[in-house]
Amino acid sequence: MGIRLGQVDYLNCLPVYHALEEGLLEFDGRLVKGPPTMLNRMFLEGDLDATPISSIEYARNRESCLILPDISISANGRVDSILLFSKFSVTEMEGKSIAVTTSSATSVVLLRILLEHYFHVEAELVPQGPDLSKMLAGADGALLIGDDAMKARNQIGGDGSGLVITDLGDAWKQFTGQMMVYAVWVVNKDFARENPAKIEEISRLLVDSRELGKAHRKAIIKKARLKTDLPQAVLEDYFKTIRHGFNRNYRKALSLFYDYAYKSGIIEERAKLKVWGEKND
Repeated sequence: MGIRLGQVDYLNCLPVYHALEEGLLEFDGRLVKGPPTMLNRMFLEGDLDATPISSIEYARNRESCLILPDISISANGRVDSILLFSKFSVTEMEGKSIAVTTSSATSVVLLRILLEHYFHVEAELVPQGPDLSKMLAGADGALLIGDDAMKARNQIGGDGSGLVITDLGDAWKQFTGQMMVYAVWVVNKDFARENPAKIEEISRLLVDSRELGKAHRKAIIKKARLKTDLPQAVLEDYFKTIRHGFNRNYRKALSLFYDYAYKSGIIEERAKLKVWGEKND
């Protein structure tokens, strides 16, 4: 049976999956598309063998999965697709309410960390579906991610309709000096133990597909325009911004994120990164 591989149905995954979608590389498994929270749930319930998973969900479930090497969804500073839209500057949000998208886990945790440790304000976070106007109808701010965030900013125009727009990737960079790793690819630990050849194959395939994506940037931008109707210049800039590596610097940044999640009481202990094919203590 072919491997069941999750695919975040946002632009940030297109450079990794384009070659698989277009048959440029042989893949005999099944692609399952959805928002991050859906893929997180499917993987943890055993309905996916490998998937990109929200960084915070790896930390919460690290005993049951392994990280695939050399690949992530990251950005070094502004990310353009994780945005807080607010009626006040963030430092004035004390006691205010923020509607947070139900599409993401890591971004909500990142917001909590930044509010506590960087902006030093306490706000009420209210989960809500990703619709900016509905979110702001009942709250003082709204957190959107992925294509929803990019389209919302494009629709309200450059002046922001009086809203303050805060890029959480940029805020994290200003706070820590580090990049931010939003998701990593993982495999079920038991599945990996029983199917090492399949895991080696999918790990290599994802990296090869990512590299092919770099060579097909124009086709990816065209596909992204059809999917979102975002302007060409916005998409060109976005695909230069989003990153998919996972070297030592990425790992250091991810570990720092986990340190702050621990300090905020979001996870019970600092999470160690256990990577497929490496010696993990």
